[in-house]
Amino acid sequence: MGPLEDAALVRPESGSPLAFTVDFITPIVDEPEAYGAISAANALSDVYAMGGEPQVALAVCGYPDDKLSLEILTRIFRGGRDKAAEAGCAIAGGHTVLDPELKYGLCVIGNVDPQQCLTHTGARPGDKLVLTKPIGTGLAAQAIKKRRLSDEHIALAIEVMTTLNRDAKDAALAAGARAATDVTGFGLLGHLHHLLLGSGAAAALDFEAVPLLPFARGLAEEGLVPGGSKRNLDYVSQRTRFAAALGDVERLLVCDAQTSGGLLLAVPPEGETRLLSELGSRGTPAAAVIGEVTEGESGTMVVRG
Repeated sequence: MGPLEDAALVRPESGSPLAFTVDFITPIVDEPEAYGAISAANALSDVYAMGGEPQVALAVCGYPDDKLSLEILTRIFRGGRDKAAEAGCAIAGGHTVLDPELKYGLCVIGNVDPQQCLTHTGARPGDKLVLTKPIGTGLAAQAIKKRRLSDEHIALAIEVMTTLNRDAKDAALAAGARAATDVTGFGLLGHLHHLLLGSGAAAALDFEAVPLLPFARGLAEEGLVPGGSKRNLDYVSQRTRFAAALGDVERLLVCDAQTSGGLLLAVPPEGETRLLSELGSRGTPAAAVIGEVTEGESGTMVVRG
């Protein structure tokens, strides 16, 4: 396994390996059920990124009882429960504590086929890099806080964030993908960097091939960029060579801190057509070839204009 995998992989003496993870977030949308569903999808994604299937989860929640009613808490839990049920994952219980800031998420265990485990160590030079959701949810969350995003665009962002990565995972396994990561808080380049460290490889991306939510560039141009995205750019800047034509807006977009983002898949060239077909037939939010794994210093990246 790589040094920064999306989930722990537990290998019992008998039976299949287990992917084990925990993730929780503060609210990024106003509607309680949507927040719960996004949080659950975000946590479940780590198991899908390992090639696994979620089985059981425990809810974790920090709750400011002096600010929010029990009705709101119930609605958040309902949204998370329903999204986990869609994944075939039972929420068996959990733990709630008093907290001045609302937080909700899941601790998830899933089964992994030992012959089809997607870790960070499998990518090889020549593999194609495929992304299964558009970028821009970090910008969307910032714009929602500032009341700068239309209802139509809020609905689109919620739709993308509540889409499970199950179909993307199934497509990846069917097409023989060799490595995967989910694109969340570290942004596209941050998570690619982690995958490359595990595989001892480098990568080249084509900025124009990266799918974006339709409002993402406009928000970045307005300066509605979350602090996490700026920190992500600082994190990868010494490991990335950007084309001269790519300015601050483009660089921040590929570092946008995602919530419940898509899977980034490394697939052998001979599996590219099959993967795109599988993703298309399953209707994933995106199915974009954005670059390739290359020879080079481990963890380094080139972003072409």
